[in-house]
Amino acid sequence: MSEETTNKQEMPEQLSDILLVLDKEKMKIQAVKSIDENGKMETVDPTKKNQNQFMRVDKSGDFFSNFFSNFFSQLKNPTNFTFFKVPASVAAEKAEELQKHVDKPTPQGEKVLKEHEVKAEPQPDKKQENQNNMATAQTTTETSEYRYKPEQIDWDTMKNLGLSKEYLEKRNLLDPLLRGYKTNELLPIGINLGGSILRTDARLSLQQAEDGNVIVAIHGIKREPNLHFEFFGHKFTDEDKKNLLETGNMGRVVNLVNSKTGDLMPSIISIDRLTNDVVALRTEFIKIPDEIKGVKLNDEQKQTLMEGKPLYLEGMISSKGTEFSATVQFNADKRYVEFLFDRSNNNQQAQTNQQNTQQSNQQSQPQEAPRTFRGKELDDEQYNKFKAGQTIYVELKDKKDQPYKGYITFDKDTGKTNFEFPGQYKARVEPAETHKTQTAVNSEGKTNEATKNVQEPLKSGQQRPKNEKQQEQQDNKPEKSKGRKM
Repeated sequence: MSEETTNKQEMPEQLSDILLVLDKEKMKIQAVKSIDENGKMETVDPTKKNQNQFMRVDKSGDFFSNFFSNFFSQLKNPTNFTFFKVPASVAAEKAEELQKHVDKPTPQGEKVLKEHEVKAEPQPDKKQENQNNMATAQTTTETSEYRYKPEQIDWDTMKNLGLSKEYLEKRNLLDPLLRGYKTNELLPIGINLGGSILRTDARLSLQQAEDGNVIVAIHGIKREPNLHFEFFGHKFTDEDKKNLLETGNMGRVVNLVNSKTGDLMPSIISIDRLTNDVVALRTEFIKIPDEIKGVKLNDEQKQTLMEGKPLYLEGMISSKGTEFSATVQFNADKRYVEFLFDRSNNNQQAQTNQQNTQQSNQQSQPQEAPRTFRGKELDDEQYNKFKAGQTIYVELKDKKDQPYKGYITFDKDTGKTNFEFPGQYKARVEPAETHKTQTAVNSEGKTNEATKNVQEPLKSGQQRPKNEKQQEQQDNKPEKSKGRKM
């Protein structure tokens, strides 16, 4: 039996739940079949005859939460629908039962509907998610340590996500996974749902389950950080929320409670700017460098950073030899001191800027140019030019799979990739069309056929003689004598 056949037979067992939906306008329960690129959901009658068309979803809590969050965010007019998750083996029967409760509402029926309902908004019970975030952020204390071995990874699961060992190695993402870190960039993954495939972006990490096996954790993108509920016993103050939303870092040390032992864990808290996860790091794992960009830190400055507070530094020297000043702060998710160039009060703008900017690692770990930009992997020739600081032309696709084009340039000092549409790029690097003739003739010593005999400098936008005098010069006509005829 081939490997492909084996995977197809095992899939229904792994993805064992069915997603049902109630259309609030029609008040009819249907089974979800798929969702297209425009956010339109396709459904079928929830009968046994149609069960092969049902969208199957993983029944595990974390995996399903990530899937449904992404599914819900892509859906057009999501408020028109209520979703329910039921076991695949009894999907038709459960759909019929739920429909009866919809047709004839009763208190008991309302309870049954709530029992199976799936909500897109964060739920109060975030314990497991918090444990995952804490575990991911504290798996190793030294960057030289490897927590996992390649052979411990479930490569079949990776294959089902559309990933391979060779792909991860090529993009330099396997090494951080083996060290116990999350991938430092979003990865495009495909989740096979039986009747359809969900494609989304996520960060990955490796975690050890209670049975000792190493599992792949998927960190999907959330709409916003979950700051409304307690995080390991810590209730976020208004100031905490403000700092986290503006800078990505809370700015102080708090005692978190170990959910298993009850021990207190002095920790700092940051936001994963790529996924909006809340991430904590125990202070014992914080490593502050002795020097940042040529500025040697004194004990007081080191203590400020150890406490998770921002620190303003002057007189730093960039890799180009220029002096600059900036605010720096230790980030729990990145696990190094980062630059805070943008302290915008606008949360959405701050998050957008931070997602598009990967600051250089201040612990003598220079920032490398990313191999992928907005889901587009650069070929070897493009990447070599890109990482050298040259501007390269790329063809990309937006979230609705529509193509667009532009130019990207990597800034080694800030770790930022700058993008320009073709019109922006040409306006910056080329003179405007109306000024090209003026620039070429006056500054570059070139000749314009229509004005080659004009003796005066050309004016802005000028491409031909502007008056009778210049026209005579161009035509090589001698000027009329104003002397008395003899």
